[in-house]
Amino acid sequence: MSPRRGAMLLAAGRSVLGVAVLAAPAEVTSRWLGQDNARLPVVGDLARSLGARDVALGVATLQTLGDPVAGPRVQALCAVVDAVDVLATVLARDHLPRKGVLGTVVIATAAAGAGFYFSHRLAHEA
Repeated sequence: MSPRRGAMLLAAGRSVLGVAVLAAPAEVTSRWLGQDNARLPVVGDLARSLGARDVALGVATLQTLGDPVAGPRVQALCAVVDAVDVLATVLARDHLPRKGVLGTVVIATAAAGAGFYFSHRLAHEA
């Protein structure tokens, strides 16, 4: 898979997840945060901000893929955000469902690793 295609797929997935969180924050976040936590009004508000973040980052990635300077930088930014999601989840793990922690850590770690890889490859395309 080309780095451009990989970055595009990551961005599309990020955008779809963001839209899903915006549309149904409690339903989407309950697997990560647990049903009791996901039902709290403040969690729904924070989830919507994360959903908006993911939509914005996904769109920004798609819009900058053709730019040899901005494209790799935006892709790296997305990878940093995914790495912070891993860290935040690990720090909160005692208050989250085990399956949610495991799933989030695995998915966000893979996204961060792929994002850094694609960023590097995009920056060094011939």
